[in-house]
Amino acid sequence: MKMENKEIFLKSFFFFREKPKRRLIYLFILAVFALVEFIQTGLVRKTLMFYTIEKGNTVVEERFFPRSGSREADIRRYVEDVLLGPAIPDAVPLFPRETRLDSLLYRGDTLYVGLSEAAALPPLEGGNIFTNLHVLYSEIRQNFRYIKDVKFFIKGNEIFLR
Repeated sequence: MKMENKEIFLKSFFFFREKPKRRLIYLFILAVFALVEFIQTGLVRKTLMFYTIEKGNTVVEERFFPRSGSREADIRRYVEDVLLGPAIPDAVPLFPRETRLDSLLYRGDTLYVGLSEAAALPPLEGGNIFTNLHVLYSEIRQNFRYIKDVKFFIKGNEIFLR
């Protein structure tokens, strides 16, 4: 008896009469819940680029970062994540694993990035230091459009990119 009442109740609504419309409504409700959750968490999608082991091709990896109130904190979190390396199994990091972010300063339109001395060494998997710095430069400019220039320092010495 209860089942009949439930079916009559559901069928009384016009959009529940047809199965495809019902599925569409369910999908819409799920999408609304997912959007609300995404907005509440405040995650931002950023793109990271690495290289593959065999061919040296560029691999793009996307990660979600929590948004903070500070641009400098967002950039710092991003650069530290790039230095941690890829999550893709066949990709290699841009810098040796011992490389650390010593300092980061965002003033005006310029970002000053100070890296540890391990950044001066090529990664064990191979690669060119200047090419890797160019990749990091373009990643920062692509992900943070408000930055006009990036200056790199390794152990306090400025690195001039060609």
